Amino acid sequence: MKLALLQLDPTVGALAANVDRVLAAAREAEARGATLAVTGELAVTGYPPRDLLDRPAFLREARRQTERLVREAPRGLVLVVGTVRARDGEPGRPIANSALVIDRGALVAHADKQLLPTYDVFDEARHFEPGARTLVVATSAGRLAITVCEDAWNDDGEPTGYRTNPLDGLSPGEADLIVNLSASPFTLDKRASRPARFQRIAARHGVPVAFVNQVGGADELVFDGRSALFLPDGAVALRAAAFREDVCVGGVAPEPACDEEAAALALTTGLAGYARKCGFRGAVLGLSGGVDSALVATLAADALGPAAVLGVALPSRYSSKGSLDDAAALATNLGVELRQVSIEPMFSSYEAALGPVLDELRAPYAGDVTLENVQARVRGAALMAISNRTGKLVLTTGNKSELGVGYATLYGDMCGGLAVISDVYKTLVWRVCRWINRDGERIPWSSIDKPPSAELRPDQRDQDSLPPYPVLDEVLSLMLEEGHDRARLLDAGLPADAVDRVLSLYRASEYKRRQAAPGIILTKKAFGMGRRMPIAHAFCE
Repeated sequence: MKLALLQLDPTVGALAANVDRVLAAAREAEARGATLAVTGELAVTGYPPRDLLDRPAFLREARRQTERLVREAPRGLVLVVGTVRARDGEPGRPIANSALVIDRGALVAHADKQLLPTYDVFDEARHFEPGARTLVVATSAGRLAITVCEDAWNDDGEPTGYRTNPLDGLSPGEADLIVNLSASPFTLDKRASRPARFQRIAARHGVPVAFVNQVGGADELVFDGRSALFLPDGAVALRAAAFREDVCVGGVAPEPACDEEAAALALTTGLAGYARKCGFRGAVLGLSGGVDSALVATLAADALGPAAVLGVALPSRYSSKGSLDDAAALATNLGVELRQVSIEPMFSSYEAALGPVLDELRAPYAGDVTLENVQARVRGAALMAISNRTGKLVLTTGNKSELGVGYATLYGDMCGGLAVISDVYKTLVWRVCRWINRDGERIPWSSIDKPPSAELRPDQRDQDSLPPYPVLDEVLSLMLEEGHDRARLLDAGLPADAVDRVLSLYRASEYKRRQAAPGIILTKKAFGMGRRMPIAHAFCE
């Protein structure tokens, strides 16, 4: 058989367009001599469709478009495609997450996903009924064992929450190829772990494994593609491109060279997909001269094109000339438009109008951030006004370290439609910026090297309020991604005062995180859809 990996970027709910995309890719594969073509999981609906699956009209149209796909499928190959299938044959409930096998224009079999994930960002048991068996089907291209995502992922000996392994019943020599249709979101740890998993599966069964993954952005999720054919000896015989659509019939595409490159590609892919699929005509963001806004602006210019990005400098009495110069240098380097709007008149008006009332209610006190937050909220209102007039998406620029401890202002610097780097620790922000500058300065080095400051009061520095970022990031990453409690954090050698400070700030700022804009996910535990922490709770470590 000659295999084609149809690595596609569907839009959730764009059913007719998604089917057109599958058909175009299948016809290209046929023209290039493929005898078997495979899509990712739920290629017809896009993944994840979530509660669209509760809409009868959505299910009816999904069935209609799937039937069209079967009618119009190329006659010269076997096409395995992911879609929603009504279990009882009629539109509506119950439904399955299914793979259809279309052999030279005829629908010959289907395989319903058996293991329905309900952890982290997944909630498939909310909508789907599980399948009962693993399909092995004889086709004109060969004997195929069809699996959908975790039906194969549970086979490699790593501990999981599932009690069954759908591939346990696969007899030696029963299949020529294990086919796996997946929609596996990108996280940095999967760069190495996912290929290693499929290499172990191929070796265990002595059968090649064709893994076909979705690519592109879908809300907070980013799919990196990297579809591949794994041989039993551990070799990779085919590999599709990372972070872009590909009809892979031959060749092994290169991988991102490092975490920094993978993170930058994931963030630009997620940003581009979010803006395009939500219908925004570009992006606008505040340019403070700091490293966070510089990184977000660079990612936006790469994702959308420099002409679609508007940077706005919003200086106040506390803004330094160096910061304004850095913002201007960044805009010049990137080729993006820069406008300047002083917030000083607006801030002064707030001070004059609110000052007497605030002072009557309570005198200023040590650590009072009232007027600092007013400045941030004036900036947020200005950016939203520009967004209203231009139709551009406001990008927030806060990082994961800040969000983890609430070092952000609700309705101020948290104001926006997409939190591009909200799953990027500050230490990784610096690393990605240095990687971006590997061949020459795009982000001003002064933005990267200077001490971080919100510039909301005289001589302000982030480290006046927070532990050093390397310590803060280690506490947060061990707590969030590795599940460490206070005792284990101390056993890891982290200073008790920093651990207790971070735990206290983390607990107190949950209400802020619940109101944050959706953010692009890079790690295995982000602040967002896969995390379900109560806001009002009384537990303290």
